[in-house]
Amino acid sequence: MSNDFDINQYKIDKEPFYQAQGNEIALYETAYKSRMPVMVKGPTGCGKSRFVEHMAWKLGKPIITVACNEDMTASDLVGRYLLDANGTRWVDGPLTLAARYGAICYLDEIVEARQDTTVVIHPLTDHRRNLPLDKKGELVEAHPDFQLVISYNPGYQSLMKDLKQSTKQRFAGMTFDYAPAELETSILAREASVSTEIASGLVQIAVTARNLKGHGLTEGISTRLLVYAASLIRDGADTREACRMALVEPITDDADIRDTLLHAIDAIFG
Repeated sequence: MSNDFDINQYKIDKEPFYQAQGNEIALYETAYKSRMPVMVKGPTGCGKSRFVEHMAWKLGKPIITVACNEDMTASDLVGRYLLDANGTRWVDGPLTLAARYGAICYLDEIVEARQDTTVVIHPLTDHRRNLPLDKKGELVEAHPDFQLVISYNPGYQSLMKDLKQSTKQRFAGMTFDYAPAELETSILAREASVSTEIASGLVQIAVTARNLKGHGLTEGISTRLLVYAASLIRDGADTREACRMALVEPITDDADIRDTLLHAIDAIFG
């Protein structure tokens, strides 16, 4: 890696809006003091990633985010040798960059990665705080500012997609959920610049859908989708069509569930 590499390029310049629901900000700040590994759990689109980004901004630390997937290998995380005009050269992966130069490494939806891949994070999550690069023959000692954060949605847990206890118990845990209706309404009004009336109606639709989870829906309407719907309405889309496009079509292909949600939309918005 070139000596002129600047980890500060991964800093977030503008504050990501995040509305606290409790004392999660203070708890995270306390965990960061000892660079404790943190596990963030909660349903899709409830604000997990926004929270982690907000904390990186608040702490003034660079953050390197990895969207985990089932095809991700250990080399994708730690790095690999690549061929170029001058022969072979080592290129650090995102985990190695964060550990070497002192960033928060955020592994988003870690359960999507194979278990044999996630094992590589273990030495960074205990007293060793190092990362062996076996292919390079190097042991990277974690920078004093390095912290590892992972997230996942427990609603998608299965025997095939779950973290081993040997991994889970290396992290402090924080559980997130959708905000209470009144708070979610204020978040939505601010985030999408819509009236409280519109925001409240959209949240009512979300509550209806979330009550159907496990009864035809695998996942309810996320706060993220509410922002999409509100943005469409703000920018001139018909309210009913905006709701269908952002709140109904993305979460179900079942005609009966779709009709139930459309009836709810009609009842709320007329």
